[in-house]
Amino acid sequence: MPVNTETKNAILITDKDAQYDERAKRLLGQKSILAHILVKTVDEFMGMNPKDVISYIEGEPFINTVPVEPGLTNTVVEKDSQRVVGFNSENQEIHEGTIRFDIIFYVRMRDGLSQIIVNVEAQKDEPEKYEILNRAIFYVSRMISSQKEKDFSNSNYNDIKRVYSIWVCMNMPENSLEHIHLVKDSIVNFHEWKGKMDLVNIVMIGLAKELPKHEEKYELHRLLGALLSQDLTANEKLDIIGNEYAIPMEKDFREDVSIMCNLSQKIKETGIEMGKREMIMKMYNKGYTAAQIADVAEMDEKKIKDIIKNAELLTV
Repeated sequence: MPVNTETKNAILITDKDAQYDERAKRLLGQKSILAHILVKTVDEFMGMNPKDVISYIEGEPFINTVPVEPGLTNTVVEKDSQRVVGFNSENQEIHEGTIRFDIIFYVRMRDGLSQIIVNVEAQKDEPEKYEILNRAIFYVSRMISSQKEKDFSNSNYNDIKRVYSIWVCMNMPENSLEHIHLVKDSIVNFHEWKGKMDLVNIVMIGLAKELPKHEEKYELHRLLGALLSQDLTANEKLDIIGNEYAIPMEKDFREDVSIMCNLSQKIKETGIEMGKREMIMKMYNKGYTAAQIADVAEMDEKKIKDIIKNAELLTV
């Protein structure tokens, strides 16, 4: 059975959306971008030059490869006859359909000894099916529990690493930056319990649709807003990122920005086409002739008739 135009367009948008999301994660996962995020969200790096923070990011960030689900986050390998537990970055096809961390990586602290684990998630919109903070809490919980036998063993809970789950949420009503963490309330008397209150950290970054001016308060918002914008051209993005933030423009970075902008344009065009077809059928069902619809839609009458004919065939 042939696939109708509406279905093709829906599939195209879904496919382009997936490709767009993949490019967005790759761009966010660039160390130079992650360094800018760290200097605005992690106490130890605040006030530092992002260029100086890059060297503290250990190895290459895992991008869309490490599963979130219990039992799948870690993998066990044999190295020099010893059992080593690390992040599971196996072939994605093995666990197809599995939810994965967008970006996850280790950061060495300035003392040269301790580490933190950082996860960065990108959201196009605030989800409607669930409350986003609940998902963020689940993610930081997994980042803590998955350290067992990887970052600490047996009952050595003092070796648990601090974790940050940083959520970049686009298309929000206003720009915002909030740190959500554990607090202690003394209800009956006071006792100084031993332990680290700063192990669990959630950071929510809200990006407004309109790009803010370049000022210190919204420095991170302007950078991320430009990087993830679906309205700016590739040249406009590169101008802001390269000239205002002095971020090196490597060839791969430029290509990802260019491809992401092209995908964004195709998503818009396909969405507009779907909207026009929906309008045409609404007018037709209300009794307008093909000629009248063509006049309003500023389209060829034959094309209007073809759209109506295809739609009627689908309802048979």
